[in-house]
Amino acid sequence: MKKQESEREDCVDTIYTDWYNIKRQGITLNNRGSTAGKYKERGLRQMDNRQLIMGKALELFCARGYDAVGVQEIAEQSGITKPTLYYYFGSKQGLMETILEENSHILEEMLEKAVEEPGDVPQVLYRVARAYFDFAGSHWQFYLFMLSQFYSGKKSEGFRTVYPLIQKYYQLVVRIFEDSADRLGNMGGRQEQFAVSFMGILDSHMMMLGREQDEEHGLVMTDQRTYEIVRQFLYGIYS
Repeated sequence: MKKQESEREDCVDTIYTDWYNIKRQGITLNNRGSTAGKYKERGLRQMDNRQLIMGKALELFCARGYDAVGVQEIAEQSGITKPTLYYYFGSKQGLMETILEENSHILEEMLEKAVEEPGDVPQVLYRVARAYFDFAGSHWQFYLFMLSQFYSGKKSEGFRTVYPLIQKYYQLVVRIFEDSADRLGNMGGRQEQFAVSFMGILDSHMMMLGREQDEEHGLVMTDQRTYEIVRQFLYGIYS
């Protein structure tokens, strides 16, 4: 009996994974008789469900780790069925990828804006630090999850997903030092090394802030503290 139930669940999982793949390819099934109003209402409801699932999953991943959380638990905590989760994301890995990609896109846009505005190196680094701290403080659970996946095993699903996303941030910071190499004259080909050091400092201070403040109400890095962090990076312990 248990074997039959397990086989039935696997069959249902396969059916809804196939349906998810069909939906992603843009194939429309059996839409005759629908009205624009119904589509709009359904779209809003689907958006709410999708965000609810992502929020609950992120909460569980942060609390217990990605590998320790199953699809059934995410569905139960979200108040939906497993087929509904498969409908939106295809699989647990698809859910994780969506969480990482959509939130990372927000951070990427913030950092791009900080880098593209004119200014000298201290000004640009300050804007990057300010944007990074603002994002991490207002997306604390995601920030922790992103770092946890980056520091997981290189063969893990999480690392393979998050690594190219973090590389985008890293390359933006590398660009700051590359663009300044001619003017400063003391880079010595160490632009990538400087970028790694700078991002490492930001992460260290953000984690310290998480221990000092109440994360439930958002974490706030002050402008003065941000300025001091950037200044110390630029001028060392004698600044």
